[in-house]
Amino acid sequence: MTYDVIGRTYTHTRATDPRIAAAIWDALGTARIIVNVGAGTGNYEPPDRDVTAVEPSAVMIAQRPPGAAPVVQASAEALPFEDGAFDAAMAVLTLHHWTDWRAGFEELRRVARRIVVLSWDPSFAGRLWISADYFPELIDEDVALFPSLADQAGALRALRVSAVPIPHDCRDGFYGAHWRRPEAYLDPVVRAGISTLAKRSPAELEGGLARLADDIRTGAWAERHADLLELDELDLGYRLLVSGEGAAAPGA
Repeated sequence: MTYDVIGRTYTHTRATDPRIAAAIWDALGTARIIVNVGAGTGNYEPPDRDVTAVEPSAVMIAQRPPGAAPVVQASAEALPFEDGAFDAAMAVLTLHHWTDWRAGFEELRRVARRIVVLSWDPSFAGRLWISADYFPELIDEDVALFPSLADQAGALRALRVSAVPIPHDCRDGFYGAHWRRPEAYLDPVVRAGISTLAKRSPAELEGGLARLADDIRTGAWAERHADLLELDELDLGYRLLVSGEGAAAPGA
């Protein structure tokens, strides 16, 4: 299911989190001319650089704000640019929507000298309480959607792989972002901005949501996850992969 179908209210709950943005922009180093592949509505595009966005979904393109970087409607697997056209290519939480992630990575490497990808390590699938406690049937699906971190790093020829911890008040409402705010998952607007949940029918989610609502009401969730309530940020498996020129030197 594409974002032409499930992405119509994306901007209601998905925004740039400044702490995640800082990690991505630091990884871009001194690159000035950048392509953002799978750009969506433009989150995480650095405002002080020359950015070209690539996005296949017309629905997502229509939600890009005024003044956003120019956008080309195309796919990651067939970028319409010459070899080495960019100082850097970035891709943020998007490879699980590509039809051929290896081909997409090859295209990133073809058109840019430095690659920065924010992705996810599927070995964390069973550690996300929202899946483990309420939607265990999603665990195998998540593992299938994402190649192993080792495969991702190998295909990208990453010289750096670093954890990106998620703040408890993360402004970008992706699947793991509400790890300390369980009530958020009960909001249909929030779920509409999370592809993992948005592509499920109400009937498929009904049981898990009912159990979650009951656990919040009774305090069972807070008791079970009291340790999380003491944390300001958490490693949920989100990883920044960097390859190409200067990739081995953080902040270069």
